[in-house]
Parts: sequence; structure tokens; C-alpha cells
Amino acid sequence: MSKVYLVGAGPGDPDLITWKGRKLLAIADTVLYDYLASEHLLDLTPKHCERIYVGKKKAVHAFPQEEICQMMIERARRGLTVIRLKGGDPFIFGRGGEEVEALSEAGVEFEVVPGVTSPLGIAAYSGVPLTHRDHTKLVTFVTGHDLGAIDWSRVGQSETLVIFMGIGAIHEIAREIMKHGRSGSTPAIAVRWATRPDQQTVTGTLATIADRIDEAHMKPPATVIIGEVAGLHEKLNWFEKLPLFGRKIVITRAADQAEELSDRLRALGADALELPVISIEPADDPGPLDRALDRLSTYDWLIFTSVNGVRFFLDRLDRSSHDLRSLKARICAIGPATRRAIENLHLKVDLMPSEYVAESLVQAFASERLAGKRVLLPRAAVARDLIPAELSRLGAQVDVVESYRNVVPAGAAGRAREIFSASPDWVTFTSSSTVKNLVSITGPESLERVRIASIGPVTSETARSLGLTVHAEAKQFTIDGLIQAILVAEN
Repeated sequence: MSKVYLVGAGPGDPDLITWKGRKLLAIADTVLYDYLASEHLLDLTPKHCERIYVGKKKAVHAFPQEEICQMMIERARRGLTVIRLKGGDPFIFGRGGEEVEALSEAGVEFEVVPGVTSPLGIAAYSGVPLTHRDHTKLVTFVTGHDLGAIDWSRVGQSETLVIFMGIGAIHEIAREIMKHGRSGSTPAIAVRWATRPDQQTVTGTLATIADRIDEAHMKPPATVIIGEVAGLHEKLNWFEKLPLFGRKIVITRAADQAEELSDRLRALGADALELPVISIEPADDPGPLDRALDRLSTYDWLIFTSVNGVRFFLDRLDRSSHDLRSLKARICAIGPATRRAIENLHLKVDLMPSEYVAESLVQAFASERLAGKRVLLPRAAVARDLIPAELSRLGAQVDVVESYRNVVPAGAAGRAREIFSASPDWVTFTSSSTVKNLVSITGPESLERVRIASIGPVTSETARSLGLTVHAEAKQFTIDGLIQAILVAEN
């Protein structure tokens, strides 16, 4: 018999799950997850993991509570590692107590991993410290789900009052609290989806907060905080002041390369929507690259134009009878990321163009004596012919070999429809292939109302040739440059 882990998923931002929670997700056989748990956390689970959405949205439950408990018990008895992934903290109005009671009664071993509950997320991301030496030394958590079960004459006088699941009854709750003597001028704040890029905040006083919530059309899930500390929101709020807060930005890079850009954009407050329109696959026919590796020691120059070129070159080298000791050539790299990939192999880069495009690479070779030199260029199946043509003109013998290819991933069209139905603000392109592939599955008309950010002039030209307008172009043709271009356009 294995074990059931009740894991707190945190308040919304997937990065706020505990380190222990991340490690447990990595070994899960089954995850039963709630509406309030970020689906990004499912990416941490193994490929074989069974993922079951169990709902728990107000009044809409995918499964009744009893059935959820039985699913955990039954899978644990089969020897599986079961994760019950719950929004916030399992024991703060999360029915975690009921679930571990059921597990205990069934004789199933369990463990509870705490999480950041929503008021703590609000405190951190909305500038509302739940305690403050000048304002409060007492905090009360209460559920507004069952209005009649709460003694508001006592609870409502708490210096800081945190109301879970209460916005549906906030008019009645506010009246009840004021009826028992709490001043209507007491600061109040309501926060929906705390810590997420779509965090929504409504401020007011105890007397006005209910009307403000109605005017903002705020829906559950939201938490209301009443007390003097709520008045610190404007002064201490940092999250909603991030330069890209609330912007929905589509990332079209390959799934295994999107993380860096996603993380950077999320750190600036954006909602990074990953839509991989490229999957990097090995060459259809590895024969030409394998034959080039057999004569690797005869080349004078080895040129890498991307990290993928390095990756797939090494993969075939590892499969061959040779290794890096056969490499006698000088090495040229386009771009800092490609350079880092080479240097990670403890190899030196002898030449890197000042700009990270083919034209600049050709210019960098202008001072080199290439007559009679042999050059190996492992690259994508479909690429511009500028480099081999110009180096040949300078007298070099250039062997261009396909080391990888770009294909459109399965399911990309459905994911694209889902993302563009949500009206994103930006779509980012990091290569001409990303532009061509996205347009091939969505058509240019789907991008008419979305601003386009390009990593450089070659990618921009491809976009324009397909009828698209480029609104931001990186001056440095890197991820840093792409982000900076978006920031400039936003200002």
C-alpha cells in the first residue's frame, strides 16, 4: 500500500508551491486537483501520471466529496502514490480535515503538506499585511459560506477580519458587522485570483465594499479583508504595479525552450501563455551528418547558428564512434545562448558576430582567409542559403548538413483556438519558423487584434510577408532584447 499526500497548491502563482510539494508531484502516479490549483503544476508530474480534475468550484463539483475520498483510497490500496492537490492550504477551509479523516478510517497512510493560503497571498501581492504593529495584533479567518452560523457580533470586531467565500453574501455580512458597532469607515479590500496575473482588486470601506464589488462585477473565488491594514494597499502594493501586469503574452517557442521567456515575462507581471508551434525533431535522414562526423577532423571551421544545432550535433556525435577529440576546427557561434551551449562543453568559441543574424556572421568572416578551407554547417532542414552561398564565394568548401527539423506539434491548432479566444495582448516570435507555423494553423486574421513582438529583422520580414504588422522588434536579437522591445512599446 502506498501513500496519499494532501498538498497545498498555494494561492494561484504556481511558483508559490512548497519545495516538498514540487518533489512529490514529480513522483506522483495520480493527481486529483481542484479548480483553485494552478494547472501549470501538472507540468511537474511524470508522463505516466493520471490527472483527474475533481472540481470543487462553488456549486459545480466534478465529483462529490465522498467519491473523491473513495478515489484516493482505492488508488492508494493499489500501491499508487496519490497526490490530492488543493488550492491554498489543505486545512484552511479546504475540507482537508474531512479527507484525512476518511483516509484514517480506511487505514490508508497519509501525509499533509501545507501551502500558502489565499490571505497570505493577498498580503504579499496586494500590500495588505495581515498584522502590523501600528494597526492590528489580532487576525480572524472566517467563512462567509454559511452566514447564519457565524456570530458576527463577536467575529466582526476582530482588528483584521479575513472572509473566505463571502462575496456572494457581502452585503448581508457588511450590514451585520456594522449593526454590531463596527465603523462603516473601516478600510476593506476584496481580491480575486490573488498572486495571478489576472489578480483583481476592489477597495473601499466596510460601508462601500459590497457596492464596489457589484460595480466591478467581481465573481468568486475572492477573499475580503476588513481592517485598518487594508488601507495600506495603495502604499504597499507592488505586484499590480509591475510593468507587464495583466498582459496576456503568447509564447510560440518549442515546449522545451519556452521556460526562460515564460519565467521572465511572469516576473514582470504578465500572463505567459505557452503555445508551442514548433517541435524540434531529429533529421529525417541522419546519414549526411553521420558521414560528416566520420571526417570531422578534416574541417577547418564548425559553425553553429542555434542551440538546437549544438544539441543535435552532439546527439549524433555520441551515437558515432567519434567524440570531441576528433574536433580540430575553429568554432563560430551565432548568439550568446549558442555560445553558452558550446562553452558548457568546455570548448572555446573563436568567432561570434556582433549581431546575431546570418548577414553579420558573413561579415565577421570577411577578415578570415577561407580560400580552400573546409566548413561544416549543421543546421535546420529549412534555413536561409545566405551563409553557405557567401562563404563559398569567399573560397570555402561548405558542407551543409541537416541536423534537425522543425515540425508543428500535434494539438497546436486546438491550443491556438483556446488561447486566441481569450484575446491575448501580445504574441512573440523568436524565429521565422514560429511565424510561418502559427499562421499556417490559425490564419493571419486571428492575429489582427494582437500586437506582435519579433526577435529581429529576419523574423519581422517573414511576419510582414504574411500580412502581419510588427509592433515591437528587438534591437538585440535575444530574449532580453525581445522583452525590452515589449517594455518600450508598452510605455
